[in-house]
Order: sequence, then C-alpha cells, then structure tokens
Amino acid sequence: MPLAQMADAVLRTADGREKTALSHRFAAQWRASRAAGETVEIGHAAPPLQPARPERPELLSPRDVPHRKPGSPEGRIALLHAVAHIELNAVDLHWDIIARFTHVKMPMGFYDDWVKAADEESKHFNLMCDCLEASGSHYGALPAHAGMWRAAEETVDDFMGRLAVVPMVLEARGLDVSPNMIKIFKQAKATQAVEALETIYAEEVAHVAYGSKWFHFLCGRHDLDPKDEFHALVRKYFHGVLKPPFNEEKRAEAGIPPDFYWPLTEIA
Repeated sequence: MPLAQMADAVLRTADGREKTALSHRFAAQWRASRAAGETVEIGHAAPPLQPARPERPELLSPRDVPHRKPGSPEGRIALLHAVAHIELNAVDLHWDIIARFTHVKMPMGFYDDWVKAADEESKHFNLMCDCLEASGSHYGALPAHAGMWRAAEETVDDFMGRLAVVPMVLEARGLDVSPNMIKIFKQAKATQAVEALETIYAEEVAHVAYGSKWFHFLCGRHDLDPKDEFHALVRKYFHGVLKPPFNEEKRAEAGIPPDFYWPLTEIA
C-alpha cells in the first residue's frame, strides 16, 4: 500500500486504540521497507477534511470545557485526559501532513520524519490512556476541546502554513507547559504519569524540530526569509498571540530561536 493510502486509512479509523494500532503497524512497515532498501511509493490520497473520531469524548468549545484544579485527583485525571486528546489529534495531524500534500515533491527524509512522529504520538496516546485507566477513568470520560483540528482545516491548502502553525506553534507550546505538568504529578507521587509525561516531553522536541527543519527547507526552495515568512503565516492562521513564558532552551534545541516567537507576543 502506498504511504499516502496508509495515512488516509489511519485518518478514517475512529477508535483511538484501533487508530494507534494501525499507525504503529504502518510505521513498522515503512521502517522495514526503508531499512531493506526497497523502492517505496508515496502515492496520492484524498484524505477527509476531518479525521474519524469516536463518539466520546463530547467535543466542546474551549470556553465550555470545565476547568478543574490540577492539584486534586479529579484535576489530574482531567489533565491526563486533555493530554490524551492532544496526542490523538497529533497522530492524525502527522498522518494528514503526509496524505494531504503529496502534490509537493519532498525528499524521502520528510516522510521518514513524519512517520516516526506519528508513530511516537500513537505511543503517547496509549501511555495517557494507560494512566487514565490506572486512575479509574478512560479516554472519552470527560469532554474535550473541539478546536484542536482547526489549524489543520485552515491550512488545508497551505503546506508551509501547516508546518508553521502545527509543529512550530502548537507543539512548541507543549514544550513550554510540560515541565510544570510533570511537577504536578511528581508532587502527587504519580510515578506512572510522571514517566509517561517525561517520555512525551523528550520526544516532542524532535517533532517541533521536524517542523522547523522542513519549514526552513521549503523557505530555501522558494527563496523566502524563514523568520519573515513564519511571522506572516502565524499572523494569518493562528488566532491570538503567543504567550510567554517560553521554554527557550528546548525551543532552541528544536531549531526555533527567540526572534521567531517573541515578536508574536502581546509584549511585542
């Protein structure tokens, strides 16, 4: 099966555990083919505008999602549920960028990176589900944020816009908030959650870096200034301003210097 059709199949699978199992299987097939030096076909697909989703969780407007104190057991479950929801969306976002932009000729390394990212996001979703189930809950037990897919819909025809907003803004935000989240679970002595969140934190740096790498690649191809182009695309597609504090060390590690994001804040 060509890679684009694999990506499309993941997007059309509704159940989270089934979606991630399929994601893992396709990623393993891709790695095996690449390691064997086989000729691999990218192909083309017509992915859905929105991925298939389970009946639960109920998706609400961000302002309608209940806020719970993170220090309480209920608050920690809500936090794990929110991260699970983010990770499931990330699985679809990474397969979608493979399926949706096949009309743009890219090096094979591009597909290697995003298959790896989708595979890791699948692991992250399952880690969060395991933590929820160990806490007596499950993914779908609480309402979730309905706006997670908005950036994908708005950049459906803009490859560079997708790279700018999804990995370089939304996923970079995960690097900013992860240390405090890990601290909350350490204080609660929730070892399983701490280990899962630390795994996610470590691997997300590479996903942001993939976005930065391929954004810069396309800027070079089109003779564009990466910083100016990033600012223009974020102002076009991202609703609101970027909010400090920023994890400047991890952002730098991912290839995003401060002059990319500070000019997009309220302070600027």
